[in-house]
Amino acid sequence: MEKFMKILEGINWQMVLYVTIQIIIVLAITWVLLWIAAMVLRRLEQTLIHRGQAEGEVPTESAKRVSTLIRLLRQGVTIVVMLMAGLVLMREVGIDIGPILASAGVVGVALGFGAQSLVKDVISGFFIILENQVRVGDVAVINGTGGLVEKINFRTIVLRDLAGTVHVFPNGTINTMANMTRDWSAFVFNLGVAYKEDTDKVVEVITAVAGEMKADRYFGPLMIDQVEVFGVDKFADSAVVIQGRIKTRPIKQWEVGREFQRRIKKAFDSHVIEIPFPHLLLYFG
Repeated sequence: MEKFMKILEGINWQMVLYVTIQIIIVLAITWVLLWIAAMVLRRLEQTLIHRGQAEGEVPTESAKRVSTLIRLLRQGVTIVVMLMAGLVLMREVGIDIGPILASAGVVGVALGFGAQSLVKDVISGFFIILENQVRVGDVAVINGTGGLVEKINFRTIVLRDLAGTVHVFPNGTINTMANMTRDWSAFVFNLGVAYKEDTDKVVEVITAVAGEMKADRYFGPLMIDQVEVFGVDKFADSAVVIQGRIKTRPIKQWEVGREFQRRIKKAFDSHVIEIPFPHLLLYFG
């Protein structure tokens, strides 16, 4: 007990109090800086969204693009502020940060040679965001794998496919990228009808079905324009294929396409238009 009391007596409590107050001040300043940064980024987000809408960009598209940029900026600001706060705290507790900074410079040079792929990933990610190639919420095909973009980080892009599998792509390894929901989407259909059918009549039925959908209270706003029927695309083995396209809001092409095909089946049945299917004829000698 006496040794413990001697240790307590040997402590410079005035210095401890001073250092504690300094640490509290640094932490408070760090919290204030992060709060100010968050507030500024929120205002910047709203400004960019309104600017994008004023330029004619679809509201959902503008929101996705801006949210991606703001999230990356928030990550960068947080890292910088926390790093600076850590250095200041080390100096306040008596740690000389000069050798640490010098060592960090040497280590940075060494890592620069060993982490070229990491640097490549970060630089590629920066240009992906800068050029607005893909955003969170888009459906994209990256290196042959399709899915919903869940995250865009400085180093990676995260996709989740229809089966729920998560795919992580380092930005530097992305060779091909196809954005399926940029600005607008489209459902491309290839409808096969029997050779005996009048193709002009078939086109009229297709146009009528798409017109009814365009006038629908729910599906109408999802469609950007009237259906585009390109005409007879090819003569298949057992069908005449008529191709067309329906432009939709981003990521709505599958929902519109499923409803369109459901209504087409009913319309073809009511107009006695045959949708060909394989037939097998047996001959007995």
